[in-house]
Amino acid sequence: MAGFESAYILVFLACVPALYVMYRRVLAHKKRAAMQFSSLSYLKSAIGTPRRGRDSAMFYLTMGTIALMIVGFAGPHIPLEQTHEGVNVILVIDTSGSMKATDYEPNRLEAAKRAAGILVSSLKDNDGVGIVTFESGATTAAYLSPYKDRVSSKLASIRASDGRTAIGDGLSLGVDMAASVPNKKRVIILLSDGVNNAGVISPPEAIAFASIHDIQVNTIGMGSEGQVILGYDAFGRPQYAELDEATLRTIATQTGGTYFKSVNTETLDSIYRNIGDELEREEQETDIREWFFAAALGLVAVQLYVRYGRGRIIQ
Repeated sequence: MAGFESAYILVFLACVPALYVMYRRVLAHKKRAAMQFSSLSYLKSAIGTPRRGRDSAMFYLTMGTIALMIVGFAGPHIPLEQTHEGVNVILVIDTSGSMKATDYEPNRLEAAKRAAGILVSSLKDNDGVGIVTFESGATTAAYLSPYKDRVSSKLASIRASDGRTAIGDGLSLGVDMAASVPNKKRVIILLSDGVNNAGVISPPEAIAFASIHDIQVNTIGMGSEGQVILGYDAFGRPQYAELDEATLRTIATQTGGTYFKSVNTETLDSIYRNIGDELEREEQETDIREWFFAAALGLVAVQLYVRYGRGRIIQ
């Protein structure tokens, strides 16, 4: 829908009819004054000579210029048919120790990176993408950028750590990155295979942060159909991978996103592929203020020609 960036500026358009009323009153005053004198030449100049017509033309050109400038300063914009604004996608990826599990080929993190790469390669030219990784804390792996090849290179260089799982920290940093570019649709895709057990920001606090900025978060729970042993403790007891689906569901639900469950490489690839295909892009609003400024400049050129051009139309 067409609109204005600063619609309140349009109130100054009221000056145009006000100036017109003043102009008509001045003409009426001149006509009455002329009637009081016997000078025929002055009477003609006031009520019926070609000069008055030229003066009127100059006045209307000036009013048109003012009106066009006011509309231009208001920042008019229109939606262009079949043209869509890009979307910024933030990939938030778990790199904690459990992502080294080999139930995915060759391990969970490598499978996640490959699947995320499918989504990155499906993004359009106007889309941006950035990467945040988290384990005991969160860090930026690739800054938000429209250059997918650079982001893909950063994605390939991500490595798993031995840290714990700070989902809240990862989500918060992802929100901060997404919010750095306002006035554009933002989507976060958060993948984790564990339980939030580290970090300084809790998942509820991160959810509130995302909601304040109106950022949609899709979550992916990475696990297997059976239990996966990550290792053994000092007493020889097996340590199993745990997936906190409840937290991931809550994050998605409260931010308007969707929760997906991956149980193997095929489902993980399919999830990222489907998310890429279903990303919604809003109709682009195109700023047309330059059109109005150009038209105003054109009217100024006409006035200059009328006043100073060949033959000096106005003496």
